[in-house]
Amino acid sequence: QVHLVESGGGLVHAGGSLRLSCAQSAERSFGPYAMAWFRQAPGKERKFVAAISWNGNNARYADSLKGRFTISRDNSKNMTYLQMNNLNRDDSAVYFCALDMHQVQALGVMVLEYDYWGQGTQVTVSS
Repeated sequence: QVHLVESGGGLVHAGGSLRLSCAQSAERSFGPYAMAWFRQAPGKERKFVAAISWNGNNARYADSLKGRFTISRDNSKNMTYLQMNNLNRDDSAVYFCALDMHQVQALGVMVLEYDYWGQGTQVTVSS
């Protein structure tokens, strides 16, 4: 069983920045795997934000977020991060990290492509 725990969410003013973290753990060592971030606003479907390959040399972003969000990972610490800059109210959502055990380099954008999920962390951007 794999466990994902997000942290770093909170309330931020428009134009501000946040860095989300996702800690990955399991009863036994595992890998390789791809990681991703999704977000879900109230009453809306969960949407792809960004994904990163096992070795970090391949990243993929939702088109609307390119240039403001950066995904990264540190496999030595079993951590994945999402740096979010110049936030606006449309970025308010619950952010989830997700793990894909079946891909190493290819990066999926659909919820069904990911095997494990965290519980989410709330990001609220005020104007």
